Order: sequence, then structure tokens, then C-alpha cells
Amino acid sequence: SERLSSVLRVIYLVFNEGYSASRGDDLIRQELSDEAIRLARIVGQLLPQETEIAGLLALMLLHDSRRQTRVDSTGEMVPLEQQNRARWNQSKIEEGVAILEEILPKRTLGPYQIQAAISAVHANSPSWAETNWQEIAALYELLFTIEPTPVVRVNQAMAVSYSGSVDVALNMLEAAAIEGNLTNYQPYHAAKADLLARSDQVVEAKTSYLAAIELSD
Repeated sequence: SERLSSVLRVIYLVFNEGYSASRGDDLIRQELSDEAIRLARIVGQLLPQETEIAGLLALMLLHDSRRQTRVDSTGEMVPLEQQNRARWNQSKIEEGVAILEEILPKRTLGPYQIQAAISAVHANSPSWAETNWQEIAALYELLFTIEPTPVVRVNQAMAVSYSGSVDVALNMLEAAAIEGNLTNYQPYHAAKADLLARSDQVVEAKTSYLAAIELSD
């Protein structure tokens, strides 16, 4: 039990390398994602009372449900906004949501469960336009109380930009950059570029896009 958090962290790292490979020619490495899910099931069988194991499993299943729509025929990444939701794997979504419905009432919340809940909101949204961004922003605020990191704030800022105001989101990003060193954190620059572009600050957006590109493989 004392090693559980480290074990789960490693399993999630394996999954993420499969979900978005850091090297090689392919964005997705299916065999790694499948292995991470398999390992989470084994750990869950060994420690069935630990809700964070189930939370991680639900999170990975919900993420993995979008696997077939995340790259196009040329191997390029397809953003969530443009993915064909009719091709999402409904059995994985149903399993992930069922796990959450079982464990969330136990009120032993952890970061994996909250992230899985965020993913479930996306998975259950009929379209990008119908996404409940207010719920997602609120869940990120809850996650921030458990993991008060600048990375969580970056993610929350993007949700706030759709649920509230782009200007408020930009202020959140700047605050996150001040709190933590995000100079080399590529998603920060990509997020900032997107927000600047949406607020018609084209020159500033270009600068952030170039910074994000420079930090990308």
C-alpha cells in the first residue's frame, strides 16, 4: 500500500507514452496503452478497496475511447474539437462511467478520480459546442485543491475560456506562469497562443505559437 501512489504514477506514465508518444514516427502506441490498462486491472484486483486505482482505470478507459479518432489518415493529430464522436468506443466509455458511478459516492476522492470525471464530461457530451465547460472548470478547481500545480491551472484556464471569459483565462495563465516555471512547458505556450488568437491579439499569438512549436518534437 505504501508504494501504491508510485505504482499508479508509473502505470499512468506508460499509458501516456502510448496515448501521445514522446518519440518515434507514430503519435499513438496502442500496445503501451493496452498494457497500462491491463496492469491497472491487475492492481485493482489486488487492492479492490483503493478507489484511486479504479479512478485511474476509468481515466485511461475514457481517454482511450477516443483512440481511433485522434489521428487522421496521414498520422496527424486531430484536436478534440474536430474528432468524430460517433467513432468513439462506447463500451470503454460505458465501463469508465460505470466505475465512476460506483466509486465517487464513497467520497474518497483523489486526483485520478477527478481527472476521470473531467474526461467523462467530454465523453458524454454530444458535441464540442454542448460540452459542459462550467462543470469541467469546477472539477479542475477541485483538482487544484488536491494538486495545487501550475499545470492544473493551465488546464483549468482553457475550460474557463469556454465557460466564462478568454480574458479571465489569460490572467489565470499568467498567474500560473508566475507561480511556477512554465518557460519550457509546451502546453502553456500552446494554450496561451490559442487564447491570444481567440482574443484577436494576432501578433502576440504568433509569438506564443512559435514558442510552442520550438518546444515540440
